[in-house]
Amino acid sequence: MKKISDICLAKIKEFEGLRKEAYLDAAGVPTIGYGHTQGVRMGDVISEYWADMFLKADLFDIENQVNSLGEFNQPQFDALVSFAFNLGFYKLKTSTLLKTIKEGGSMRAIKQEFKKWVYGGGKKLKGLERRREWEAKRFFEPDELEPMKVRDWSDFHKKN
Repeated sequence: MKKISDICLAKIKEFEGLRKEAYLDAAGVPTIGYGHTQGVRMGDVISEYWADMFLKADLFDIENQVNSLGEFNQPQFDALVSFAFNLGFYKLKTSTLLKTIKEGGSMRAIKQEFKKWVYGGGKKLKGLERRREWEAKRFFEPDELEPMKVRDWSDFHKKN
């Protein structure tokens, strides 16, 4: 089962920002920590430790859900987990973004689909534009682990 990279974890933390006191996000949902929403009530306060714990638990669920969608290389997986963490898995699962990916859409078409998701509370948000830009770019980055996965070791012990 695939897990997000440290690159993705750092970007999610950067995009979400750490908020130790509950606040209403752009859609009016009570939120705390790094974008945690489950069971949050206005007035709640947490430590950085608990923000990290909530983030890890939330990401565990999203990783499992994205893994259920098929095989992705690490950059693709990172981009889709970031997207689903921000918008919810249901929105990813039912999106034209995922449909375009599964149909083998072009780089341009897939990037365009990412860029459609930049609204919060009915308003175009700069933070979401930056996030979708990163996700679209990350999706098409080469998988730094791929050369190790495909190397043919069959002739390693053969003598010349």
